[in-house]
Amino acid sequence: MKLKIGYQALIQEAIAEIETLPVEKALDLLADTNVVFVDIRDVRELEREGMIPNALHAPRGMLEFWVDPDSPYYKPIFGEGKRLVLYCASAWRSALATQTLQRMGVPNICHLEGGFTAWKKAQLPVAEKAGKSHSG
Repeated sequence: MKLKIGYQALIQEAIAEIETLPVEKALDLLADTNVVFVDIRDVRELEREGMIPNALHAPRGMLEFWVDPDSPYYKPIFGEGKRLVLYCASAWRSALATQTLQRMGVPNICHLEGGFTAWKKAQLPVAEKAGKSHSG
């Protein structure tokens, strides 16, 4: 089967249309209360590898629904006007997600260059994914 457009072309198109934030500059934003790091990876990736401290986990499959105020799944944090820094493992999913949210009209959004892999390679802070409480 020959596709009309492959994933690499989709990613390159997205990167041409969005802001990519270098890891060094992202670190400077980590303590900024007007910035929300949004981890769009699968929960199993977070449990296995950790995440950027204080990042919001918004699974890629729910992102558009969480962002849209008309959706029954809307999360108010996305409507607070804060700068959003999306990331995934290698910046592929986050490039596509950032492009989509930008098309939806989300302002002040970018994604992390190199993703969480680049963050860890730079030996920047990593937090464990908070697990569900198992009481009983």
